[in-house]
Amino acid sequence: MSSPRRIRSFVLRAGRVTAAQERALAELWPAYGIDFLGVPFDLDAAFGRSSASGVRRCLEIGFGAGEVIGNLAEADPATDYLGVEVHRSGVGRLLLRAEQSHLRNVRIVYHDAVEVLEAAIAQASFDEILIFFPDPWHKKRHHKRRLIDAQFVALLVDKLKPAGTLRLATDWQEYAEQMLSVCNAAAGLESLSPDKTYVQRPAFRPSTRFERRGARLGHGVWDLAFVKTRGSCPEYHR
Repeated sequence: MSSPRRIRSFVLRAGRVTAAQERALAELWPAYGIDFLGVPFDLDAAFGRSSASGVRRCLEIGFGAGEVIGNLAEADPATDYLGVEVHRSGVGRLLLRAEQSHLRNVRIVYHDAVEVLEAAIAQASFDEILIFFPDPWHKKRHHKRRLIDAQFVALLVDKLKPAGTLRLATDWQEYAEQMLSVCNAAAGLESLSPDKTYVQRPAFRPSTRFERRGARLGHGVWDLAFVKTRGSCPEYHR
């Protein structure tokens, strides 16, 4: 029996893709892209170095225009950064930045992050996972589309290494409260906040265009951070 169709957390919109971004998608993808084929990725081969040598790996889900992952990769060439995004213009932007900055530690997947994590990422692959400003789907009837729910958080925990970190941020308070509730209840996660609420904005996170737009609208910003407890191995169920 086939499993029920999953509700996607995103809607693909026909955003403008510039000529430069189209050129990047055509010419730079072989250097920086990893094609999703429904089978596990060989990240050691993709990055050209082995995680067994102590190289840190970080995943950013929904990197948007690539501000965060681009800054991090430029500042920390010793860490490998994998970005997953479904919007073509954002992928093009990050490809251009990778070329301009001569980055060797960035790889990009242009696909649905849930499917990528389920089918192509091995357990305990990442030291850190970042999800900043996912679509809040603010109307109540759309809450079922939100990316952060108990099932998805269990999947994230499965892909973190022991003592790995999960960081999230949103400018929608009600979604922040949902994230907090779900993550505090997740097996294998422990809040990095002393009172199990929110944390200070991490110094490495630049202000993204989504965040700046929210600020203009008077939105606050809520950052959350959790660590995977050592020895924990929660079981993920599809």
